[in-house]
Amino acid sequence: MPIRVKNDLPAKEQLENENIFVMDEQRAMHQDIRPLKVCILNLMPLKEETELQLLRALSNTPLQVDLSFLMVASHVSQNTSLNHLNSFYSTFDDIKSHRYDGLIITGAPVEQMPFEEVDYWEELKEIMDWSVTNVTSTLHICWGAQAALYHHFGIQKIALPEKLFGIYHHRVLHRRNPLVRGFDDIFCAPHSRHTTVSPEEVHSKEGLTVLAESDTAGILLCMTNDGKQIFLMGHPEYDRYTLDKEYKRDMSKNLPIHIPFNYYPGDDPEQKPALQWRSHCNMLYSNWLNYYVYQVTPYDIGS
Repeated sequence: MPIRVKNDLPAKEQLENENIFVMDEQRAMHQDIRPLKVCILNLMPLKEETELQLLRALSNTPLQVDLSFLMVASHVSQNTSLNHLNSFYSTFDDIKSHRYDGLIITGAPVEQMPFEEVDYWEELKEIMDWSVTNVTSTLHICWGAQAALYHHFGIQKIALPEKLFGIYHHRVLHRRNPLVRGFDDIFCAPHSRHTTVSPEEVHSKEGLTVLAESDTAGILLCMTNDGKQIFLMGHPEYDRYTLDKEYKRDMSKNLPIHIPFNYYPGDDPEQKPALQWRSHCNMLYSNWLNYYVYQVTPYDIGS
């Protein structure tokens, strides 16, 4: 898929080096089609790394996507330069009168805090409520998924006895659902989190459908029956070395961490991790854009 981004976005050069088609603004203007307008609310501290991961995941359909980035105004980022934020990010006040075909709400490193103690919780609630009427379909990732399940359905997160960390196998539950179309019966996805949700509570909640789960890692993927809200508990967008960097970072800080499950060959951190989840990640994002954004959104997005 041609991803349309600003010409000087740093991730653009990296994606082009990976032979991923990134369309600049000038070329996009000469195509006689309406691109899908997708906004990414990036709550992760290393925003440029998350940008690259998500742009890579969104790069595998023939649809043209016009991407923009959103940040919360009620939190000051300590790990991304102000120049980068001012150049490529908007605040909710800037975009709340707009409509979007798709919205992605990322995870955030605040999962061990009560939702109400997160400094941007009130702003995030406003954005989540706005998305119900102003976005065709919203994809929530990891903590973003837990936050949305809590806000929209009252499902509280549960602290885990230790960090869920590694590559886990999941089984598809509803093969006919378009979001998992083309998936194998069993597939891998990364997880890196300290909290979870009760599978029993999600399964029993009217209006929600569970599409993939693991006996070990719990629910990976669920959605509202109309597809307007997708909840993804893991991180299929992670690249080969993301868990490696997390593991070595925590080890260097003497934080409690175990070797990522099913990640290093022979559980040897000196070995190159095998990339086991990329194809299903690409399929998931392509299916979301095709079946729950493109096939549903009106041509006139303002209607």
